[in-house]
Amino acid sequence: MTKVQLKGVRKDFGAFTAIENIDLEIASGELVALLGPSGCGKTTTLRMISGLEVPSFGSILFDDKDVSEVPVQDRNVGMVFQRYALFPHMSVEKNVAFGLKVRGTPRPEIEERLQEILDVVQLNEFRHRFPAQLSGGQMQRVAIARTLITKPSVLMMDEPLANLDTKLRGEMRRFIRALQKRLGITTIFVTHDQVEAMELADRVAVIFDGHLAQYDAPDALYQRPNSIKIADFMGATNIFTAKVDASGQAQTSFTTLKLGPDEIGQGSRNASVILRSEVIDLLLTAEEAPADNTFAGVVTAREFFGATVNYSVTCGDEKIIVTEQSRRLVEIGQQVWLNIQPDRIWLIPEAA
Repeated sequence: MTKVQLKGVRKDFGAFTAIENIDLEIASGELVALLGPSGCGKTTTLRMISGLEVPSFGSILFDDKDVSEVPVQDRNVGMVFQRYALFPHMSVEKNVAFGLKVRGTPRPEIEERLQEILDVVQLNEFRHRFPAQLSGGQMQRVAIARTLITKPSVLMMDEPLANLDTKLRGEMRRFIRALQKRLGITTIFVTHDQVEAMELADRVAVIFDGHLAQYDAPDALYQRPNSIKIADFMGATNIFTAKVDASGQAQTSFTTLKLGPDEIGQGSRNASVILRSEVIDLLLTAEEAPADNTFAGVVTAREFFGATVNYSVTCGDEKIIVTEQSRRLVEIGQQVWLNIQPDRIWLIPEAA
């Protein structure tokens, strides 16, 4: 297990700065996701950690040793890419053992490590099959096994699930997470998929335009984003401007919201209020509604997603999205009452 640190790392390609002054620490045995939109610098960061790119400024450390200019072959890192790049004329076992064979590893050791890794990735029964005889998920496991058999100190994965269908992606996420926990290997996982990052990672580094925007645990990133841009990227649909007073009341265009105790006594200020759609309660009668943080609206649209339903509720001049489990369906045009608990409201200062 290896600790990885980036200190003031910057990468220039001519006049273009792809990564600017990133500071990042990945603990030994931790799985960290690099998350962001296409072109933000995720893969460039991964390539610098692996040694495929050299930083223009700053340093990269493995266990406190500067490896910024150490070539990739001397870093003992393993890479799994989006494309499986399996040899079609080789069986599963020959694909997996290829890296050891070219290194001149003795045959008995190859056989021992091959058996071990095929058991770990649950491919032993497919060892004599060829890539064309495998499913997408099985091919991805072959690619992972081929990397792990060399016993890298750091495992790096660059959008490895992008070519899989939705159901298989979910299965592979669970497989990768369980495998990483079992092996305890420091892992860096690049993705543009928020759900993938939150399900897999111990911590998530969000990168926008070459800058590290937030580095946090998945639940903190989701529930406590540090900027409107992060909140929007993480799927927050209900973001409203508000005036907040010292007593912990937020005046919005559709109602006054009572905030949690942490907001009391902080003075008057302008802020944005984030109301996560899944923590808003939708009530059909006023009698059900608590006294605080309840406001009336009308259902104006409904989206059915199977397990959940999204309702668009018009409250004054604002539209609020509410997500519920699909145990009931509320009709369009029906009056409803919305309620949210004070501690489920998140404020972001106006300047953020």
